Amino acid sequence: MEVVVTPAPTIGSMISDYGFPIIAAFAMAYFIYFIWKWVTDKVDPVIGKSHFTLIALIDRVRMLDNDLIRLNAKLDMILQEKERREKNNSDTSYYNTDDDLPG
Repeated sequence: MEVVVTPAPTIGSMISDYGFPIIAAFAMAYFIYFIWKWVTDKVDPVIGKSHFTLIALIDRVRMLDNDLIRLNAKLDMILQEKERREKNNSDTSYYNTDDDLPG
């Protein structure tokens, strides 16, 4: 019994046997499968983790915005009170001349 070993087909021999469009279609199908597998195995888990991180960051930004609004309202109230006191002091400062004296 004789064993015949045939060499593995090369790309050139496959193109000559089946034609370039068929080989290109198989190569494109493998490339699409490879990219799809890479995206589902590597990229999707990272996107899922970053999604939760993004939600947490948005919540923190909203909390900071609410804090800034509250602080701005408090500052406005303090400035209004300061203006009111200055107005009241300016009305009575006409009669109180000891404030301008040193010592």
